[in-house]
Amino acid sequence: MARNKLEKFDDLHAYPNVLEVEYSEIKQADHPMKGNWNSDFFKNPNSIVLELGCGKGEYTVGLAEIDSHKNYVGVDIKGSRMWQGASYAIEKGISNVGFLRTHIELISQFFAPREVSEIWLTFPDPQMKRAKKRLTSTRFIAAYLKFLKPEGIVHLKCDSNFQYQYTFEMAKANGFEILENDNDIYATTEVSPKLQIKTYYETQWIERGLKIKYISFIPHQGELIEPNVEIPEDTYRSFGRGAVQGE
Repeated sequence: MARNKLEKFDDLHAYPNVLEVEYSEIKQADHPMKGNWNSDFFKNPNSIVLELGCGKGEYTVGLAEIDSHKNYVGVDIKGSRMWQGASYAIEKGISNVGFLRTHIELISQFFAPREVSEIWLTFPDPQMKRAKKRLTSTRFIAAYLKFLKPEGIVHLKCDSNFQYQYTFEMAKANGFEILENDNDIYATTEVSPKLQIKTYYETQWIERGLKIKYISFIPHQGELIEPNVEIPEDTYRSFGRGAVQGE
């Protein structure tokens, strides 16, 4: 029987693989889990990988299933969406995955310096009108650097050409090491298993004829600058599921 929203919230409160935190709890202080994810949450020394804006948790769980030697944490504020991935992980006994329900803007209050090895950003809102809201903006990169390891990697997989181009220009402007850069990942037959994971919405975007892009890079400490280039905006509504008018 399908669960309604209130029932899903009740489930999340009891799930051992979910950490829910009210804004008032960390308004002026770091969370006690900061620096203790390996010892207190996962109870192993394996590398920690985040997916920020995980939605239903499909990608977080998919990564955890592929790579059992790393710990994966999906982060989102929408508990009713997160319920799906958390429930699946419990049902399948996937112990190297967890979920954190909080605002991404507060993420550095949950993870200590060098506690995280990688960050995945899968199909984030491109925020074409508000640069500081983009999850690959220098504002957010500066926050990630507070807890990323020195060689920590940021991955972006998206349908938005604007988000992809902006991220490439941002990484280039700041001299970040770009590891991979592909504006049409499914055009090749050699797609890594981690990039083959498809969420419900990604499948829809592919069916609409959108190319899926991917870029990964290693950011570094220092004064960060926004790219000083004009980037064409997307001509379709990514989150409104509008008709494709071009890329």
